[in-house]
Amino acid sequence: MVGFGGLFSSDMAIDLGTANTLVYVKGRGIILNEPSVVAYHVKDGRKQVLAVGEDAKLMLGRTPGSIQAIRPMRDGVIADFDVAEEMIKHFIRKVHRRTTFSKPKIIVCVPHGATPVEKRAIRQSVLSAGARRAGLIAEPIAAAIGAGMPITDPTGNMVVDIGGGTTEVAVLSLGDIVYARSVRVGGDRMDEGIISYLRRQQNLLIGEATAERIKTSIGTARMPDDGRGASLVIRGRDLINGVPKEIEISQAQVAEALAEPVQQICEAVMMALEATPPDLAADIVDRGVMLTGGGALLGDLDLALREQTGLAISVADETLNCVALGTGKALEYEKQLRHVIDYDS
Repeated sequence: MVGFGGLFSSDMAIDLGTANTLVYVKGRGIILNEPSVVAYHVKDGRKQVLAVGEDAKLMLGRTPGSIQAIRPMRDGVIADFDVAEEMIKHFIRKVHRRTTFSKPKIIVCVPHGATPVEKRAIRQSVLSAGARRAGLIAEPIAAAIGAGMPITDPTGNMVVDIGGGTTEVAVLSLGDIVYARSVRVGGDRMDEGIISYLRRQQNLLIGEATAERIKTSIGTARMPDDGRGASLVIRGRDLINGVPKEIEISQAQVAEALAEPVQQICEAVMMALEATPPDLAADIVDRGVMLTGGGALLGDLDLALREQTGLAISVADETLNCVALGTGKALEYEKQLRHVIDYDS
C-alpha cells in the first residue's frame, strides 16, 4: 500500500479567498473553483448547512428569515469559524470523490497582514476538516509564483494581488518578502462603493449581486475619454417611494463610484515603492509591477496605476488563478520552496 501513496497523492493547496475558494490537487491542477458562500438554517440552536459554493451564492440577498446565506471569510481571514470549517470540509469532500484512507497534507495561503490568531484559526479549521498537516504560505509569495515571476533570483519583483477582501502589495527577492503590506480594500469594497454611490446620487438601493454585475461589466478605474463611456440598465428599489425601478448607469458614474478604492490601491503601491531599498527599486523600474487577483480585471486599472507611479504595469495571464497555482507549485516543489511554507505556529 505504501508504494501507491505517491501515486494517488491527495495532497492539496487551497486558496481560501473572501470571494472564491480554489482547490489545487497535487499532480492534477486546479479542480475546484467555487464562491466562498455557505447557506444554512438554524435548527435547535445548531447550524445545519444547506448549500455551499455556487448553489449558496444564488441565495445571497434572497433568503427567507429561516435561512442565512453568508460568506464565512471577511478581508481574507475567517469571520465565522464553524461555517468556514464546514465549507472547507465540503470542498475537500467534493475533490475526494472516492474514500481514501490517507489524510491529505494541505497548504493554504493567508494574507500577509493576518495576525497569529487569524493564522491559527485557518490552520485549526483545515486540521479539523481532516488534514494530516496544514501549512501556510503568504499570499503575495503564492501570487508571484503563480504569475511566473522569478522570485528566487536576487532581483526585486513587485506583485500587487487584488482579491475580494484585501489587496496585498509586496516586493520579493531571493524567494522571500522584502516588504509587504496588506490593505483591506478589494473587490468587496468596490461593490460597496457602487452601492453607496447609487444610494447617494440616484436614491436607488441595489443588492451586492447587482453591484458586482455593474463592476464586472462596465467597471473602470478611470474616467472614459468621452466623459460617459458604455452604459448598463440596472434595477433596484427607489428609496423615495419604495417601489422597484430601472435606471441606466454610465461608465463615468461607475468610475466616480470606484474612485476611492482605486485611490487606496494606488496609495498602497506608492507606499511600497517608498519603503523599497534603492537597488530593488531600480529592478522594479526595469521589470515593472505585476497585477494579480480578480481586482486586476477592473477596466483600465493598469493605466490608472501607470499614471500614478510611472512604472510599467502588467496584468498576469491567469489572474484569477495565480494564488491557487502558486500555492499548488509550492506543494509540487516543496523541497525548493520549503522556506516559504510555515507548518507550525
